[in-house]
Amino acid sequence: MQTSFFQRVLLPGFILQSVLIGGGYATGRELVQFFLNSGPLGGFLGILVATAAFSLISMLSFEFARLTQSYTYRGFFKKLLGKAWFVYELAYFALGILVLAVIGSAAGEVVAEHLDISSTLGTVVLMVCICVLVAWGTMLIEKVLAGWSFLLYLVYGAFVYLYLTEYGENVTEQLFYGEIKGSWFISAIQYVGYNVAALPLILFCVRHMQGRKDSFLAGAMAGPLAMLPALFFFVAMVANSTQITQAKVPSDFMMQQLNMPWLQAIFYVVLFGTFIETGTAFIHGMNERIAEVYGEKQQIMPKLMRPTIAAIVLILSIYLASSVGLVGLIGSGYGTLTWVFVVVFVLPLLSVSSYRIFWDGK
Repeated sequence: MQTSFFQRVLLPGFILQSVLIGGGYATGRELVQFFLNSGPLGGFLGILVATAAFSLISMLSFEFARLTQSYTYRGFFKKLLGKAWFVYELAYFALGILVLAVIGSAAGEVVAEHLDISSTLGTVVLMVCICVLVAWGTMLIEKVLAGWSFLLYLVYGAFVYLYLTEYGENVTEQLFYGEIKGSWFISAIQYVGYNVAALPLILFCVRHMQGRKDSFLAGAMAGPLAMLPALFFFVAMVANSTQITQAKVPSDFMMQQLNMPWLQAIFYVVLFGTFIETGTAFIHGMNERIAEVYGEKQQIMPKLMRPTIAAIVLILSIYLASSVGLVGLIGSGYGTLTWVFVVVFVLPLLSVSSYRIFWDGK
């Protein structure tokens, strides 16, 4: 089947960005935790390292998936880890619940702040939207994730430009001559460690790739496409870093400082949409894993099972979000899981898949 350059090379990066953003930098709290706390220059260097790491890991993952025809995370890790493949699944399920709890908590915080209604109601509305999108299946999800990415770039670009116009008088001096605190490199690897776990969720895009050139080019593009909004967002945060590090939802705090109601309204719609994107991607990955088992038995997964699984997972996430809170979830949960994915995914990918790709010859 003939596919376009966009489908083969650019689509994976846009969808990776859609999957990453909700748990990776949409609230800004994640950028504070893993980058801004290392100082302006340390955080900037960390983002560059994270971008390069995402590109390298994407290149190897796409080509390994293409060679082994592993387009779901279950099939991928069976080829990568052999009998130990289920370890990733356990870690992935824990991360999925955590990410859903993070975006649910963030959605609740924003709704409670601006609409003066219960934060739990905001979380529940978000989860219902995710259930509805999940029920439609892969084709619609692929189109929604890619389309929303373009809107996200536009809105975040306008937001960053206006914020820097207002507060960014000394941002260049702060960024390039600012201090470097702590272990910025380790923080960047930690950030990659938990976020890269989302990469196997987008392997359905690899079906479009027609050769090694497509895999490597798509992987190389995936890092910058996924992290450019994070970099722009970080630069804007540097302009007012002292106050921003104390904010529960930095993106919301920054938007209120601009005092532009029209942009606020658009921004919150886009922000809510990014939460839906990320939650949908994680649950869709779980559903595709179950659908694969049905396929092996030459059966079709019941249509009602998709929203049912989504509802069960989302209820667990709502409970976690209400009991722990956004700052606690990001500070403790992500830090704990990141090294699990480095051991279970990144190290085997750099060793096993590299051997299969470059030296095995099969």
